[in-house]
Formats: sequence, C-alpha cells, structure tokens
Amino acid sequence: MDILGSNKSFWIALLIFVLAAVQSEAETQVCYSKSSPCFLKQVYCPKECPSSSPTNPKAKVCYLNCNSPICKAECRHRKPNCNGPGSACLDPRFIGGDGIVFYFHGRKNEHFSLVSDPNLQINARFIGLRPEGRSRDYTWIQALGLLFDSNSFTLEATPSATWDDEVDHLKFSYNGEELIIPESHLSVWESQETSIRVERTTSKNSVLVTLPEVAEISVNVVPVTKEDDKIHNYQIPSDNCFAHLEVQFRFYGLSSNVEGVLGRTYQPDFKNPAKAGVAMPVVGGEYKYKTTSLVSADCLACVFTQAGRLDQMDSTVLDYGKLDCTGNAFSGNGIVCRK
Repeated sequence: MDILGSNKSFWIALLIFVLAAVQSEAETQVCYSKSSPCFLKQVYCPKECPSSSPTNPKAKVCYLNCNSPICKAECRHRKPNCNGPGSACLDPRFIGGDGIVFYFHGRKNEHFSLVSDPNLQINARFIGLRPEGRSRDYTWIQALGLLFDSNSFTLEATPSATWDDEVDHLKFSYNGEELIIPESHLSVWESQETSIRVERTTSKNSVLVTLPEVAEISVNVVPVTKEDDKIHNYQIPSDNCFAHLEVQFRFYGLSSNVEGVLGRTYQPDFKNPAKAGVAMPVVGGEYKYKTTSLVSADCLACVFTQAGRLDQMDSTVLDYGKLDCTGNAFSGNGIVCRK
C-alpha cells in the first residue's frame, strides 16, 4: 500500500510539474478595463497559440475577449476572416454583428460611414468601375478613416497597375500627417497618448489596428484577381489591379444607438433588411451614410461627437461572440443568430 501511495504521489507531482512547465512557456493575458468581467484576472494562453505576437507570421495568436464572462484565451488568425461577423470584403460583402450576410455597393469615389457611435467614427472610401451596360458600379473598399477623441487616423490601399506580393501597398496618416511604419513583421507604431496602436502582422500589406477598449480592426490588402474578374465579369483594365482592403472589426462596448452601414447591425433590436435565402442580398442606405470625406462625420445618420462619451445609462450592445449562428457557420445566405 505504501508503494502504491508513493507512486500515486509521484505521478501527481509529475503532472503538476508538467502543467507548470507548459504554463511557464505561455503568455498570460490580462484585462485592465474595470467594466470587464475578467478585470485583472491572469489567463494563460493555450499551448496551440502560446503567444499574442508570434515570430511566425502564419501562426495563430493568443486572444482574450475581455467582454466575455468565460475569461478564456483562444487561438485565432491575425488576418481578417471574411466569413466571420464584423467583416467587409470583396465587392463589399459584409457580415453584420447579427451574423447576417449582406452587400452594400455605395458608389465609386465616394465615402460612407461604416460605424458611427458617440466615441468612434469609421468611414470607408469606395473605388470601382462601371462597365458599359451596367446599372451600378462595381465597388471595393480602398481606404478607412477613423475619428476618435479629437484624433483622426487613415489607412489606404495604394493604387497599382499590377500586383506584387513583395511590394507594400499600405499608406497611413495620423492627424493629417503621413505615418511611416517600418516594413517588418511585428513592427509597431503607437500614438503618444496610447489611444491607437498599429502593428504589422506581416512585413507587408497586413496590419492590426487597436483602439484600446474600443475596437480592433484587422486589415489585409489584396487585388481583384483574374479569377474574380472572369467569374464576375468586372472588366478590370490592364493598368489598375484595384488594390483594396479586406477588413474585420471587433468592437467593445458600442452604444445601443450605434449607426453606420455595419454599425447598425450591432443594435440590440435591429431588423436586418437583407432578404434571407437570396444569393446576393443587397441593402441600401447610401443617402443616410454618405460623408463628404474620409475623416468627416456629417452623414445624415452619424452620431459621432468629438468629445464622445457614452451615457452610462445607455445599454451596450450584445456580445455577438456568444450567439449561436445557424446556417453552416458563416458560410452562406441569410444566416440567423440566436441568443
């Protein structure tokens, strides 16, 4: 019996040692917002993704959702997931905070509000073309403009005749001044007030923009491919590859009155007009969300204020990461999400 007892103690001690060794190699994530259910809790990263800044640009990263009551770190890719909620890719194909797929075409060479909240404004510049005989423009998101506090930030895909993976097609500005971020994996720029952080997730054409406790924006620059051109008959000219942005947003504590092409889908009682079961459900609203520039908040539905502060009595939107979405994950048409 003594031998059995000592063997059992040995294996328990060994297991504790192994677990401690695994955890010592993993980062810990901490939420510093007092409103977070995970406030000041130390959460270990999974062994599958032990770091939030891996040296391998293709590796998954450790992520902790500070708005979730689960307080468990998870693995995710750093590039936008165009089939996930909060994404805007292609000829703009959106997946709303409610999980529903919809298209918003806007117009080429014009600006539209994607998100407008008292403390955050996100606009997009659309580029595109209209082949002869078409009734509307083919459009893509070419640039984003952010307004927060009294600051502005822009990022855009620079025009190019042909696409080259070895050339960086991203351009940045902060408060109207051009911003240079060195072309290297994990190269980081942060504002003096630490109100915005931009990190290259690959050496070229991919970044993660973070506004602490407000939003995260994953961005990737891509061209219109010859395959897409052939499938959709865009008739892309030989002197322009229409470099554009793939983006995915993650928001923290939006107000219940949030507006914008994408923002309104985060309203708790929003009824999405996109028709379920339609292959390409298009929604309108150009007149409501058009802005005069990339960094203005003058659309008819915009609610951003420069001194934007959320009313403490205002309820915040649901954490859509906890919704059960049917319809083969985020793969198709008319996805429905339930609490």
